[in-house]
Amino acid sequence: MIRFEDVTVTYEGAAAPAVRGIDLTVPEGELCLLVGPSGVGKSTLLNAVSGLVPHFTGGRLSGRVTVAGRDTRTHKPRELADVVGTVGQDPLSHFVTDIVEDELAYGMESLGLPAETMRRRVEETLDLLGLADLRDRPIATLSGGQRQRVAIGSVLTVHPSVLVLDEPTSALDPGAAEEVLAVLQRLVHDLGTTVLMAEHRLERVVQYADQVVLLPSPGAPALAGPPADVMAVSPVQPPVVALGRLAGWSPLPLSVRDARRRAAPLRERLAGAAPDAGAAAAGPVPGTPLVQVRGLAVRRGRREVLRGVGLEVRAGETVALMGRNGAGKSTLLSTLVGLHTPASGTVDVGGAVPHRTRPAELVRRVGLVPQEPRDLLYADTVAAECAAADRDAAAAPGSCRALVAELLPGVPDDAHPRDLSEGQRLALALAVVLTAEPPVLLLDEPTRGLDYAAKSRLVAHLRALAAAGHAIVLATHDVELAADLAHRVVVLADGEIVADGPAAEVVVSSPAFAPQVAKILAPAPWLTVGQVARALEAAP
Repeated sequence: MIRFEDVTVTYEGAAAPAVRGIDLTVPEGELCLLVGPSGVGKSTLLNAVSGLVPHFTGGRLSGRVTVAGRDTRTHKPRELADVVGTVGQDPLSHFVTDIVEDELAYGMESLGLPAETMRRRVEETLDLLGLADLRDRPIATLSGGQRQRVAIGSVLTVHPSVLVLDEPTSALDPGAAEEVLAVLQRLVHDLGTTVLMAEHRLERVVQYADQVVLLPSPGAPALAGPPADVMAVSPVQPPVVALGRLAGWSPLPLSVRDARRRAAPLRERLAGAAPDAGAAAAGPVPGTPLVQVRGLAVRRGRREVLRGVGLEVRAGETVALMGRNGAGKSTLLSTLVGLHTPASGTVDVGGAVPHRTRPAELVRRVGLVPQEPRDLLYADTVAAECAAADRDAAAAPGSCRALVAELLPGVPDDAHPRDLSEGQRLALALAVVLTAEPPVLLLDEPTRGLDYAAKSRLVAHLRALAAAGHAIVLATHDVELAADLAHRVVVLADGEIVADGPAAEVVVSSPAFAPQVAKILAPAPWLTVGQVARALEAAP
């Protein structure tokens, strides 16, 4: 169904090809998972399938890409639209209408499908993706995860024979991600749809893949094969695979169920040991309260998005906000930087009331990395963006650039931020905010688009900031991040706080938020592969 024949893509002005010499076949009715570190060319390969490379992105494509027998070099994206459905990393760039139901119907209208067919497919898709309650909502009022589901739905209604998905679950809560993956499974198994997907959150998807294609580094040959075989040599792997490597299991397990079946000997080796007091196992951190929220209610139009919210975050403390899409996490973070005026209640951040404080003064107290990193980026190059961040923060020249290199090496100075991958753009936005080292740091989905190595570097940096007395609040659907980094987890549901406690207690008590290691080694209190590795090293 999809075939790459010696494909090399070189963008204009680039010193080296984005991908080189790719030979790959994806048979009809298979789910093929594309993996590799950030910036190795995964999005380039996906865009080559839909014809966006080279017709939209420019550059030079050598070799041949065919989809259902059509050569993408001689067929423009609109001539492939009836065969290939594409959802990119940025849902906002995907939308052409304002209302959810209109967006689901737009692709079918473009293809001239009958009205009765369109109506039936819209209803089917609303039910499939849990969007029925949002059908009349303006897209601008949706959360990032809800927008992601709408973007996927707008492609599904066309019934393409090939689906190309770039980070389809990155902004979804665990429950919504499972629903989307279940839909993809049905399409593959029951309808013979071919799915090519790039995803960094391998713990969610690797067990569903028929084939995994690894791009180990920029310009390196691709390695394709059965998921367990590729995971055995991959530089990026989910916790279940990392635990299997640590324990010496062969073949490697890809799912929690498979790992639990083999975990009895490992549980015996760990008997009597206890997890070290990492961030997730630590208790409350003493320090001055830097964030104090009492009885907060926030309205957006007629909707009460937050109600009765109370939250205190102390210096040196890292708090993870969790909950399903649309629960109010991003609204709470936005309120802490003055973007929303409370309908009732009080908000104090570093001694200031955010919505009554001048922005120039507020940025010295609190910094927010939003869910859409491009909202922070205005310059024409990475170097100019970093130089501006240094000036704004009164930091030594080169401080921001050094942070970018630390979080994600290989981001070029002369690249335009819009040309970066989602992970690279996020690393740049993180560095811009981290350069100022605000006492309170707010992060909205900070690991979206980051591979495991980049996430590990981010965790190390945030731990250092917390140790230096900064208060950190992050809204995330990444349960592995919360288990590894957070002192406390606060769970929001329908605008209210329904749980607030030590991370180890909150994440383990909820099947939806428990990390893979906790599920595999339950009832023992292990949360991360790192904890297990350190315990085994210390064992006599």
